[in-house]
Amino acid sequence: MRVIFLGPPGSGKGTQAKLLGQRQNLLHISTGDILRDAIARNTSAGRQARCFVKNGQLVPDEVVNEIIAQRFKKRDKPQRFVLDGYPRTLAQALSFDRVLEEGALPLDAVIVLAVPDADIVKRLSGRWNCPKPDCKATFHTLFKPPARPGICDECGSALMQRDDDKEETVRHRLAIFHQNNQPILEHYRRQGLLVEVPGVGDIDTIYNNVVQAVHGAVK
Repeated sequence: MRVIFLGPPGSGKGTQAKLLGQRQNLLHISTGDILRDAIARNTSAGRQARCFVKNGQLVPDEVVNEIIAQRFKKRDKPQRFVLDGYPRTLAQALSFDRVLEEGALPLDAVIVLAVPDADIVKRLSGRWNCPKPDCKATFHTLFKPPARPGICDECGSALMQRDDDKEETVRHRLAIFHQNNQPILEHYRRQGLLVEVPGVGDIDTIYNNVVQAVHGAVK
């Protein structure tokens, strides 16, 4: 089984991809993990990626594509996998098509976790973090509020919100995601691989829906 997970930031695709990997005996491949590994091993593409990651910028398509291609061209290339965090652009999707074709690794399904933007904004903009290095507790105004508003339950420090989690930033990230993601959805839809799964509800319910969708696609 070979599956890609797509979905907006905060959709839970990382959680579901990890669960699918664990419970279906698939290798869970996270783009972030592969990037960090390439940087740690100081590969040519890793060195190129390092400066972008260090500055909080998106790594260019050609660099990410090279790092992914290197992983799938190894002697121990993944045969059964679930991939999340890639592709993020149509150029990446086209590059990955070529890599999979060369490796005789056809995809079985591309799962899209469908979550309304309003829910994503609630999920992300409600997150608050403890800035104390030896604490770093996390809270959520709706799902895990601190006992005292704005104060860490663990150490009493004032909570902070990451810039990425502020509502205006979340909405901007979503707009960029939709702009880049629509061509990818159409690309995989034309190939008959796209399967949409509701991404709202408890983790196990979403997971069961994912499994049904994947097994239906594989048949």
